Amino acid sequence: MQTGNIQKPGTKVKPNLSFWQIWNMSFGFFGIQYGFGLQQANMSPIFRYLQADEANIPILWLAGPITGLIVQPIIGSISDRTWSTRWGRRKPFFLIGAICTSLALFLMPNSSALWMAASLMWILDTGLNITQEPFRAFIGDKLNDQQRDLGFAVQSFFVGFGQTLANLMPTIFRLLGLTTTAVVAANVIPDSIKYPFYIGGVAVILAVLWTMYTTNEYPPEDMEEFKRMKQEGSGISGAFSEIFHAFKEMPTTMKQLWWVKFFTWFGLPLMWQYLTLAVARHAFNAPTAESPGFQEGIEWGNLCFAMFNVGCFSISFFLPAIADRIGRRATHAVFLTIGGLGFLSMLLSNDKYVFFIGMTLVGLSWGSILSMPYVLLSSSVPAERMGVYMGIFNGFIVVPQIVNNLTVRLFYPTLLKNDPRNALALAGVCLLLAAASCFLVKENRASEEAAFPIEPGGN
Repeated sequence: MQTGNIQKPGTKVKPNLSFWQIWNMSFGFFGIQYGFGLQQANMSPIFRYLQADEANIPILWLAGPITGLIVQPIIGSISDRTWSTRWGRRKPFFLIGAICTSLALFLMPNSSALWMAASLMWILDTGLNITQEPFRAFIGDKLNDQQRDLGFAVQSFFVGFGQTLANLMPTIFRLLGLTTTAVVAANVIPDSIKYPFYIGGVAVILAVLWTMYTTNEYPPEDMEEFKRMKQEGSGISGAFSEIFHAFKEMPTTMKQLWWVKFFTWFGLPLMWQYLTLAVARHAFNAPTAESPGFQEGIEWGNLCFAMFNVGCFSISFFLPAIADRIGRRATHAVFLTIGGLGFLSMLLSNDKYVFFIGMTLVGLSWGSILSMPYVLLSSSVPAERMGVYMGIFNGFIVVPQIVNNLTVRLFYPTLLKNDPRNALALAGVCLLLAAASCFLVKENRASEEAAFPIEPGGN
């Protein structure tokens, strides 16, 4: 039976928030995404500087999906049952995750061996996941159904803007005169990578503190019921029990989104694993870290990621209007198709601008990937279980990534012919399959009608 976010009798209606209130409540996401941007564009080069084999790079990325699979549902369930008059529901997890993330960002570029970088990536991803899931649930907590398109669009903007800034940092520091030369034999990571990580460690904390300072949270609507649920489901065992029951009662719309997310998130990791390496090999004739032009290729790859994120935040604020006109499902299908064609276009030429243009198209798709599925989900799940369902939904992202991380190395030498650009083409095919899968999803727009409104008491 379809479970909708339908208001119970006497349930309070959430008021419309101003644009700047929505901006402030999502600003912490900017810092988190700066950290993600540094990771996504630079971890494969860091692994290569530390002498990782190219075919084994996907397995080194396993930290992200594994920590996401474990951490996000648990944090979602625990935060659903957390309330403090001073700290609220989601804010404690914003801060804990930000501190973990910041420490890992400071330490990562000082890795002297591959095992150290791989270990720090587990800590980094744990911190990012602790913080990210509550930010997703925050939209469902604070915004009514009519404003959730805008809320997730603002988050998509901050994803694009934060990651763009992270991607441009190596170029900015090179222009400021920092060295871009790495002594590969000594496992040295260049300063043009180190300093953006240090800035990221500060940016994460400051951005999260801004959201915590400017934004209040709504208390549970039925405090007695909340206390009962908290008592019955406290601790890690209670969290696992809640996750199990929520999984059994999963809304139909959420189930239908599985194949969309599977194809999307089997394909996308190939971009982070191989884009910069493909640019270095084909546009700069630098197949290894020892090749002349490798660092120049990595820098151009960062610029391609910057255009990817420019495409994301450029389209973010148009998505709600497009979705209102053609529907959320069709909107997502259109932009997944654009992204798939962007990846496939990179096969057309070795010119570095082909990668530049292709990644811009993929960025348009990325804006939709970061918003439309969450809007579809948030309109189909019970409000009191928003956190745990957002956490479970993250499993729809991380399970395909785990499959990717475990299997790509098996067919990279054969099907992909040891060529990172062929991995990007496979990502394009996956996005086209995800677009087709959108039409398996039935939209469910929740109505938020109630007898009396919430008094605006927080921003």
